Amino acid sequence: QVQLVESGGGLVQAGDSLRLACAASGGTLTRYLLAWFRQAPGKEREFVASITLSRGTTNYADSVKGRFTISRDIAKNTAYLQMNSLKPEDTAVYYCAARTVLSSSYANWGQGTQVTVSS
Repeated sequence: QVQLVESGGGLVQAGDSLRLACAASGGTLTRYLLAWFRQAPGKEREFVASITLSRGTTNYADSVKGRFTISRDIAKNTAYLQMNSLKPEDTAVYYCAARTVLSSSYANWGQGTQVTVSS
C-alpha cells in the first residue's frame, strides 16, 4: 500500500509561484506514476499533471501547460509541482495520487493541500 503525503500549499498573490511536494512510501515505487489533481469549491476534481517515477515521463492538463512543471526526485520518492504565474482560478485543494503505470485508476490518494491565489 502506497502512502502519500503532500506539502507546500499556502496563500499567494496572482503572479506568484508555489511548489508542492508529494512524498510517497510503500510499494515498489519504480512501477508507479504520481499525479496531481485539484478540486475547487463547487467543481469536480480535475487532473493537473503526472509523472512516471522510473522514466520521468510527464503529462499536463492544457490549463497549466507552460506555467506548471512536474518533476521527481527518485532518491526521495518525491514528486514536485512547481506552479508559476499563478492565477485566482488555480485556487483549489491539490491532491497527490498514485497508480501503477499499467493501471487505469488511481488507488492511492493524499490528504490534499490548499492553494489559494488572491487577485
